Amino acid sequence: MAEPGVETRTRSSVITARAAASFDPVGRSVATARAFVRDTLQGWGYADIVDDAVVLTSELVTNAVIHAGTRAEVLCLRTDDGVKVEVADRYPEREIPLQGAGPAFHSPDGENGRGLLLCAALASAWGVEYTPTDKRVWFRLDLPERPVGTRSAGPVLPTELLPVAEPRVRVAVVQIDRVGTISSWNDDAEAVFGYPAEQVTGKPLTDLAAWPHTPGIGTGIAEALQLSRWEGSYGIRGADGRVISVYASHLRVRDAEGEPSTVCLLVRDDERAVLQTPVRAASPDGNGPFADSRTTDPFEVFIGSPAPDDLDGLLQRTVERARDMLDGDSAFLLLATDDETELEVRATTGLPSARQRFARVPVEAGTGRYGSARMPAVHEDLAAVPGAVPLLDGTGMRSVVTVPLKVEGRLTGSLGVAAESPSRYSNEEALRLQFAADRIALAVESARLGELERLRRGSLSFLVEASDLLAGTLDRDQTLALMAQMTVPTLATWCAVYTIADQVSEPYLSYVLHEDEERIDDLKALLSKIDPPEPVPTPGARIWNAPSEAAHHAALRTSMHELGLGAVPTLGTGLDGTFATAAAVGGETVVLPLVARNRVIGMLTLGKPSDDHFRQENLELAEDLSRRAALALDNARLYSERMAISRSLQRSLLPPGLPPIPGVEVEVIYRAAGEGNEVGGDFYDLFPIRDGAYGFAIGDVCGTGPEAAAVTGLARHALRLLAREGYGGPAVLERLNAAILDEGARSRFLTLLYGELWPQADGGAILKVVCAGHPLPLRLRQDGTVAPAAEPQPLLGVMDDLELYEQTVTLGPGDVLLCVTDGVTERREGTRMLGDDGLTEVLKSCTGLTAGAVAARVLRAVERFAAEPASDDMAILAMRVPEPRKG
Repeated sequence: MAEPGVETRTRSSVITARAAASFDPVGRSVATARAFVRDTLQGWGYADIVDDAVVLTSELVTNAVIHAGTRAEVLCLRTDDGVKVEVADRYPEREIPLQGAGPAFHSPDGENGRGLLLCAALASAWGVEYTPTDKRVWFRLDLPERPVGTRSAGPVLPTELLPVAEPRVRVAVVQIDRVGTISSWNDDAEAVFGYPAEQVTGKPLTDLAAWPHTPGIGTGIAEALQLSRWEGSYGIRGADGRVISVYASHLRVRDAEGEPSTVCLLVRDDERAVLQTPVRAASPDGNGPFADSRTTDPFEVFIGSPAPDDLDGLLQRTVERARDMLDGDSAFLLLATDDETELEVRATTGLPSARQRFARVPVEAGTGRYGSARMPAVHEDLAAVPGAVPLLDGTGMRSVVTVPLKVEGRLTGSLGVAAESPSRYSNEEALRLQFAADRIALAVESARLGELERLRRGSLSFLVEASDLLAGTLDRDQTLALMAQMTVPTLATWCAVYTIADQVSEPYLSYVLHEDEERIDDLKALLSKIDPPEPVPTPGARIWNAPSEAAHHAALRTSMHELGLGAVPTLGTGLDGTFATAAAVGGETVVLPLVARNRVIGMLTLGKPSDDHFRQENLELAEDLSRRAALALDNARLYSERMAISRSLQRSLLPPGLPPIPGVEVEVIYRAAGEGNEVGGDFYDLFPIRDGAYGFAIGDVCGTGPEAAAVTGLARHALRLLAREGYGGPAVLERLNAAILDEGARSRFLTLLYGELWPQADGGAILKVVCAGHPLPLRLRQDGTVAPAAEPQPLLGVMDDLELYEQTVTLGPGDVLLCVTDGVTERREGTRMLGDDGLTEVLKSCTGLTAGAVAARVLRAVERFAAEPASDDMAILAMRVPEPRKG
């Protein structure tokens, strides 16, 4: 049943998608549930309500898994107008406090109950439903309404609040002839500036104009008068010597005889509104581009309703409407970079968009009438001015009109319409297109800033994730693979990583990846046949044309071979495969240096398919990634080199091998603690001393790691040298003790079990052992009894004067002598420890086993004693006299 006073019905909507997940009653489930809802709603395209949904889900899941202590089941239901989220728990008896229920309703500062307060505040509707087995809390979030075509407009004001103007707004009309002198000066010009017509006629306008030189723009008053259309602010020196700020519109015309002149309309700067472009009348059929514009928002009329809510959709709709409005064959829209030095192609129609998308052209292409995208321009015949509009080169377009998009005087883009026939457009079309551009500029800039913010957030998340992944490995090959997988397909269609081993080595192709796995082998074969890019430490991406040129040559040779013209294909993948490879790498290719510790260690090469270009934002992101990847790759190299050196040095501290001992089985198991360590503080050795005699040792240096390993090497080599010089066990250990003490501050104490073994002809063995502070050796007799085989004596590296003695041990057939380090006996699980008694019990179960089986059983018992891996070095030495064979 539903709680009274809480809405339990949702409005009638068709469910178009659902997603469900279940979460355990543990704290981390709240974060997991938040991620589930966020990913689900973003996947459905409901980014507008993601944040509210995540907050509400977090509170409700917290109530379920923390306060109710049960599993939480989350169900997301999508409808056309919003989303419904349900959170269920298995504690129906724990009722939800309701608003208006007196003190039972929790405050915002309480530990629980806040989820319902949030639902009431954020959700469009919410409710609670109870069943005998569960309780279900749900909330609904509706998509926000988006008024289509709403623009900025001033309010309706009473007459007394309107701004005060002079009794008459005067419009000065000045006409300038071909050479820039004043040929016409109307009465309003005389009233505004104080000069009668006869005083200024025939004088250059430049004598009166106070022209502001805008930084970065070389256009002056003389150049502006030569442009087809110009609009902006400057000053005119009046008859009294003061400079009067004016807002002007220049329009260049020609008379019936073809004589050009410029008409200038000027008003005082604070009256510029009167020079706004007049609204065009509706077309005769009522369907013109600005029909009914006095009662309808011009933006909505131009773009259509509903307006696209994404930047790409808005730009594409804009170029299509602009093309239709001017009856053109193609149209294009470019957006300015942040520094306004370049324009990036973002939308086209009627042009090869795949080839042009994200290509860049300069804002200032040259001097003269068509030199700047900041001004409207009409090109009557592109054949007469090749390269005037680089975007249209090779497209067959002959005439074009372009206008700037500006927001608060700042260039934000350029809109153009082109036709295949010459002389299609005039200043009249430029005026119409400028009117449209003025109406959409703010909407485009707002959408662009929104996209830029999303890209920046995505870039930040991408770099954080990339850094985590790269920091998580020190393996060179895995680092190379991660570099490529993070760029493809997020930043590029394909990627190749070149590495440089040292200063004198040539770049080597180390890794290749393509978003289409079937193209990887062909791409690798193609790149292997061309010279690698030059390793340049200069930061930033640079164009590399070699791959696309090689791919096109390969396709050409394959085509000639297929036609029987004798050319040998450079790629053995057939015509289709070669063409596919050529298309895959035929676009823009860039190279970014991998620089670490002031040295170029490689290059990251990114490529696009045929006629495609990189966005500047992606190149900047790739450059940031390359810096992180270079450091990770160099760290992996240094780690590999140091690990190789460490392993080589450590292996030199281990015995080269176990010598065979007649009549005695020997098995050794050694484990060093710590990643990458092959030798630690524990060590062992078994070596021949002289004919019929063998020395053995097992010891433990205080500590682990390289410092302990250094003492290990000293001890092992000293034992061999002294034993072969003929010293007995006590003398060997006493001299080793002196050598350890001679190390001074670097010395470490050492426990050591040293012995000498003589196999006997009758099948037994005699051992003489000295146990200096080490765990006692255990002897397993054939009857299953276990006992220590020596007595404890002082350890080494502590006292100068040691008096050690050796003890004799006899092993009969079937007997085992087990020697271990304290990494075995001190194996822990919480407060429990294996200890000497535990080791004794394990050894008792080894009666009749070989030496190898005894050592393996002891190791298995140690590993199973605790769940966590061992944190101490470990050595196991088992020696057994085999029983004589029967029969």
